[in-house]
Amino acid sequence: MDESRQEQHESSSTESETHQESGESMNFEDSQDSVWTTQSTSNTVFNSHQQIPDLENGDSDVALSVESNENIEQEGFFGIGKQKPKHKWHALKALTERNLGTSSHKNIDNAFNDKCYGSLRFVERLELAFKMDCHNGCVNALHFNSSGSRLASGSDDLSIIIWDWARAEPVVNYDSGHRGNVFQAKFLPLCGDTHIVSCARDGHIRLAELSPSGAFHSTRRLGLHRGPAHKLALLPDTPHVFLTAGEDGVVFEVDVRQSKPNKLLTVKHCERKIALYSISTHPINTEEFCVGGRDQFVRIYDRRHITDSESALVRKSCPRHLLDSSVRAHVTSAVYNFNGSELLASYNDEDIYSFTSNCVEGADFLHRYSGHRNNATVKGVNYYGPRSEFVVSGSDCGNIFFWDNCTEAVVQCIPGDENGVVNCLEPHPSIPVLATSGLDDDVKIWTPKCFEEPQLWDLKKTVKTNHREREEERRREPDTISGELLWVLWRHVRRTERRRRQQQQQQRASSQDRNDGNLTSSSDESDVSESDEGPRGVQCAPS
Repeated sequence: MDESRQEQHESSSTESETHQESGESMNFEDSQDSVWTTQSTSNTVFNSHQQIPDLENGDSDVALSVESNENIEQEGFFGIGKQKPKHKWHALKALTERNLGTSSHKNIDNAFNDKCYGSLRFVERLELAFKMDCHNGCVNALHFNSSGSRLASGSDDLSIIIWDWARAEPVVNYDSGHRGNVFQAKFLPLCGDTHIVSCARDGHIRLAELSPSGAFHSTRRLGLHRGPAHKLALLPDTPHVFLTAGEDGVVFEVDVRQSKPNKLLTVKHCERKIALYSISTHPINTEEFCVGGRDQFVRIYDRRHITDSESALVRKSCPRHLLDSSVRAHVTSAVYNFNGSELLASYNDEDIYSFTSNCVEGADFLHRYSGHRNNATVKGVNYYGPRSEFVVSGSDCGNIFFWDNCTEAVVQCIPGDENGVVNCLEPHPSIPVLATSGLDDDVKIWTPKCFEEPQLWDLKKTVKTNHREREEERRREPDTISGELLWVLWRHVRRTERRRRQQQQQQRASSQDRNDGNLTSSSDESDVSESDEGPRGVQCAPS
């Protein structure tokens, strides 16, 4: 009888241990998919500072910190309380499928690379690999060539550098020919990386030609906007033609073989020209392009139907709450996703919104991505991943934010700029690598080399700080000087200070050279004097 009871006791203790082990395993798996440190549900939020109960003591009571529905809705609005997506890519399973050839009907290696590139695991493990420092001003433009082997960067120092980014070495460094800050520089497709087009604050559109060996040959002007030209858009199937947009509201179609550009249209609203900050072409139907600028609309046009700006307008999109809002938000960047089915637009001192590209007029946004701040600069936004799995943007707080495209959850947040603002984000065309730049004078390369998943301890604080500063900015009395003008003045002061330091360094160097020359000449004169005077050169005391 005692033996039977002992066996039952051992059996129950074994089951209890097994249950505890499975519980630990489940908790570990759940922790891999949690949002930073807190797991969000519809009405419960975990306290990140609570102590985990001791499972071995059988204590199943977990102390939960239940917040009000208002706070939970607020966190969901901020983007930090939304459910993080689960991992869909597993390395061991993917490697096995690749080796067996069962993963896809298309090229096996490409399928493996695409799933690897677009996986949440690789986004979570992005880390600064190295910096490329050769510019003497803010870096405003980044662009990989089609193969991803070279990276072009443009800067306030008026130079354009072609990098062998894998080695962190400049291959070509040339004067762009612009007289104002270089805002965009891109490789023309199907030209062997020998043609680079650029636009700048001076409104000029320029073409740089390189030799087949990569040496710089010359630059020439292709066109001129009557105001700063911020962006240009390539046509993948037409290597010699591209589009540009400027603050004069004009969209040019530029053919490098022609002497002057073709003016497509002037974007207007009630006879008022709209300053344009962004232009992007449809990745498949290259007759279609979108522009964004100094109002709340993203406009889509068709080049085949252009007789004037209204006839070519296919549709325009805007979040409904911004149509008649007191918030004067405008579009700083708009891009298509990988197949052109969606549009992504970043709004000044507002959030990022995506729209269905073929939606009817007046339809509301598809997704909303919150948490960052876009106020100080004309900030870019981009999709990340071969199938646009993520949305990535810089922020005035100096961080780089990643959101899941579908769930809108913040999945990664990494410090990206020491001076405080990240403007440009350029994903590599085929591998999980990201190039970024901002107010710093360098280009940063990010690769998935971190071994641990991010904890994002300060994410909640950062997001709420960004939101609070935005609300404080809106409540202030309107300034007589706009934020954009203040930003231009600030950049001018910074550039002047940089030039002053360079002049001081040059003056010190020239002064040092003169001093060295004077010392040499005086030494020579002393030698001559001593040799001529003989014993009188030295006066000795009598012994």
